[in-house]
Amino acid sequence: MSADARGQSVDFRIDPAGPGDARVVAVMVGELLEEIMVTSGVRAFTFDLERTVRRAKEFLSRGVYFVYVARLPDGREAGVVAVSESHALYAGGDFGTVVELYVRPPYRSHGVGKMLLDRAKALGAAKGWTRLEVTTPPLPEFERTLLFYEKEEFGITGGRKLKYSLQGS
Repeated sequence: MSADARGQSVDFRIDPAGPGDARVVAVMVGELLEEIMVTSGVRAFTFDLERTVRRAKEFLSRGVYFVYVARLPDGREAGVVAVSESHALYAGGDFGTVVELYVRPPYRSHGVGKMLLDRAKALGAAKGWTRLEVTTPPLPEFERTLLFYEKEEFGITGGRKLKYSLQGS
């Protein structure tokens, strides 16, 4: 529970997402990507809502994409966290990667991000993962995001995230 802009308490619930939530998840991921691109000034992503909905539904159906949605009591979505499982020798075995974490602007600073991240941590503990990893959006534009993760006891490991596109995206 937290307070809204008027000082009234707001309860959020964290629900696991299933294939039926694919559109909600895709829409919020689209909002996340757009915010990153607008803030950084770099069009780093291509986003097609319908393709993303299909992909989210497939991932959720296959059980390779673990997603939780923060909702207000009236059902409106406030945020989302998505985690995928990885395997690496350097990590000491199986681990999770927070691949998307987004809280809609009106619900930021209400503890929603922490609640979502706590659910991801609990998932990792239940699965016996050795750790959770996350890559922040570009710095310094997203310094607050980095500070949030550090407050949640994520440590900086160095380096930068790089990609090599196998399919032109």
